[in-house]
Amino acid sequence: MLILTSVLTTGALTLTACGSRDDGGSGDDSGGDTTLTIGVDAPLSGENSATGLGIQYGVKIAIDDANKKKLVPGVKFVLKALDDKAQPATGQQNASALVGDEQVVGVVGPLNSGVAQTMQQVFASANLVQISPSNTDPALTQGKDWQSGNKKRRYPTYFRTATTDALQGGFAADYAYNGLKKKKVFVVDDKQTYGAGLAKIFREQFKKLGGTVVGTDSVNTGDKDFGALVTKIEDAKADLVYYGGQYDESQLITKQLKEAGAKIPLFGGDGMFTPTYIETAGGTSEGDLVTSVGVPVDTLPAAKQFIDTYKAKGYKGDYGTYGGYSYDAATAIVNAVKAVKEANGDKLPTGDDLRKKVVEEVGKSDFEGIAGKVSFDEFGDTTNKQLTVYQVKGGKWEAVKTGTYNG
Repeated sequence: MLILTSVLTTGALTLTACGSRDDGGSGDDSGGDTTLTIGVDAPLSGENSATGLGIQYGVKIAIDDANKKKLVPGVKFVLKALDDKAQPATGQQNASALVGDEQVVGVVGPLNSGVAQTMQQVFASANLVQISPSNTDPALTQGKDWQSGNKKRRYPTYFRTATTDALQGGFAADYAYNGLKKKKVFVVDDKQTYGAGLAKIFREQFKKLGGTVVGTDSVNTGDKDFGALVTKIEDAKADLVYYGGQYDESQLITKQLKEAGAKIPLFGGDGMFTPTYIETAGGTSEGDLVTSVGVPVDTLPAAKQFIDTYKAKGYKGDYGTYGGYSYDAATAIVNAVKAVKEANGDKLPTGDDLRKKVVEEVGKSDFEGIAGKVSFDEFGDTTNKQLTVYQVKGGKWEAVKTGTYNG
């Protein structure tokens, strides 16, 4: 059984000005080393912060490991984490701030696809590499016309270590119809880029398989009362609810749905995959399902030291969703700096030249990360297409199906 633990102990980083959290990597004496910064953008407070903090600390551990092992001799890496509060405008401001910091050689994040849309152009204009461990909207890498087969990469600086909703939505629909044998689904989304896009893909694929969509609705992020929605779902006589969005709203929807007497499961995407969902919904979450990228990090031997360190440090947030992918994203940036330095007579280029060459080397990534193989295709998408369905059993997320989806 997969057991994901939500760590609630106070973390080691301190909040500084401008909504950032800065930390000097391993804390070792760097002597005359050159200091380079890896930025993080994620929701570190408020909505989605449990998963956002998992991203921050995943990068923190990768930086500490790189410094301790001296992966790039003569270079010390430090962390600069900015809180976007899951708001696109704030993310764009953070992107400008990271671009303006000359020590920043790469950025991990953001969590939310809608935030990423506002950041991509900023980073591309500055030749600053961006690797998201969690963005799943296909349009971010393949363009807005990706569904028609007209795929076009607009931002060569953007990569991701998470696979896309084109696969996740179809994988969920297939499991709902063929695995759970559900035939009538009510689909809800939160109107955001990630949630609405995922719900649309699930809805279309479920119908192709022969299922019936008995109703659709949307909610607003921040909503707390879902009584009207619950009534619609009950009246539609659905045998499954599919939700496109984050855990903040879905954990309340399932609670109110079950308390009203509707004993049907709620199924969602990786935005719901956190212990916080179960903690808030309590026993009403039993039987609910999610899909998430990759395979359970707790089952991967390569991730054991990472998980042990995360727990030992008492870091806040949830490492289980994107912590491993964040660690691997940061490692890809470190490896790129190492390759650039070695190719330049063991000296670091300066300014825009360094950033540009780091982008090129990230694109060539080919290594075994703690969460799986790290390499990218021509669009900047990960070549790791594995996905997992989890179900709440006995108050814990348990993996019930792992595989790939090809449509």
